Amino acid sequence: MQITSRFTIAVHMLLCMDVFQEEYKVTSDFMAFSIGVNPVIIRKLLSQLKDAGLAEVRRGPGGAVPARPLDEITFLDIYRAVDCIGENTLFHFHENPSQDCPVGKNIHRILDDRLVQVQDAMERELEAITLGMVKEKLEH
Repeated sequence: MQITSRFTIAVHMLLCMDVFQEEYKVTSDFMAFSIGVNPVIIRKLLSQLKDAGLAEVRRGPGGAVPARPLDEITFLDIYRAVDCIGENTLFHFHENPSQDCPVGKNIHRILDDRLVQVQDAMERELEAITLGMVKEKLEH
C-alpha cells in the first residue's frame, strides 16, 4: 500500500509558495517546473489546499501563498486536504468475505480495531510534523 504522490506534491507546493513568495509570482506553472509535473495537477491540488484553508491565491501579481505560517500547518492537515480520505478509512476492506469460511466470517471482528489503531498512529505522527520543521532542513 502506498499513499499517493498528491501528499508529497502538496508539501512541495506549500514549501515553494513560502520560499519564493517574496521573489516570484508563484503560479501553477512555476510550481509545476519545480515539481516536475503537469500544471493541471498543480491547479487541482491548489484548489484542494485552498478549500482546506492551507493556501491562498492572490489575484494579479500575487500568486499562491500559504494561508498560515508553516509552523501551523501539519503533515496531517495536508494529508487530509489532498488524499481524499475520510475518517477511519485508510484501509479499504474487501466487500464480501465468505460467511461460510471461519476466516471470512471473523475477519472484520479480528481486524477492524487493529486497523483503526494503525491509522490513529499514522495520524499522530503526521500531526507531529509541521512544514516549518521541514523548511528548516532546506539547503539554500
